[in-house]
Amino acid sequence: MACPITVRLIDSTDGRPAAGIHVVLQFWEANRDWRTVTETLTGADGGSGAWLPDDAALPAGTYRLMVDTRAYFQRRRAVVTFPLVPVVFDHRLRDPQTRLCILLSPHGYTAYRE
Repeated sequence: MACPITVRLIDSTDGRPAAGIHVVLQFWEANRDWRTVTETLTGADGGSGAWLPDDAALPAGTYRLMVDTRAYFQRRRAVVTFPLVPVVFDHRLRDPQTRLCILLSPHGYTAYRE
């Protein structure tokens, strides 16, 4: 079984993978607070890689990716409008793999499920 939640970041200004971006995965708890599950830096392919074990038992529910774009766009000498991109999504057990793609630019972003 593959990693249950994966992410791929693409820099939409040039269509390349966005490497070296800090991403945090959080779970929405019943007490109405976010709990950090894991975090990683995106690899050369813009992906989250093996940030969770393949057999990780993640509960169904609401999750949030916090994507820290500030340092990435500063390295590219771009002024960033959205320095921290939150992407909230549902992960369902009946569909055990959630693959998210996020297109980033200095002044916007788009997220979708693959």
